[in-house]
Amino acid sequence: MNYIFAFLIIISIIIGALNGKLEDVTQAVLSGADLSVKVAISLIGIMAFWLGMMKIAQKAGIIKFLSKLLKPLTKVLFNEIPPESPAVGNIAMNFTANAFGLANAATPFGIKAIEELQKENIDKKSASNSMCMFLGMNTAGFQLIPTTVLAVLVSIGYKNPTEIIAPTLIVTIIAFTFAIVLSKILQKIWKPQQSTMEVKDGQNS
Repeated sequence: MNYIFAFLIIISIIIGALNGKLEDVTQAVLSGADLSVKVAISLIGIMAFWLGMMKIAQKAGIIKFLSKLLKPLTKVLFNEIPPESPAVGNIAMNFTANAFGLANAATPFGIKAIEELQKENIDKKSASNSMCMFLGMNTAGFQLIPTTVLAVLVSIGYKNPTEIIAPTLIVTIIAFTFAIVLSKILQKIWKPQQSTMEVKDGQNS
């Protein structure tokens, strides 16, 4: 990515110089830098607010409640892992953060969920079905409120930033559903791994 941006900057400078518009290129760089600072500062406020709300929800036990609420769903989607696995709680918190558009807050929970899923993984050299399912769902990024995008639109003075909520909800629902369906289909094509629960049952017998 750094090489791509460096290439674009160099090309812009060369084309600007050839067309006698190097001053315009310089002005665009300065105005872009100024706008990026304004956007970053506006994001600090809204991210701090929602991260604080997530912390309050965690302390109040709302996250634990959501984990219990999502447990029937996780049993179906992540049937390779035990229902009492710590990964379930981390998956619930990751999805909750993503639903409110808090990608930065969702990342630590996503990493922790993958770590827990890796502990349940039989073949440590390849991703399990549950890990692939979680990655697909997480990448699809189902969002109720696109908080970060709203903050960016507000910072640049967009007149009606909330109009993106409905389209974002529709698109992310479609992507989220497609990720689940595709993961389930691919699990049928490739030989499924032996789950942790199956291994424990085999050892007990």
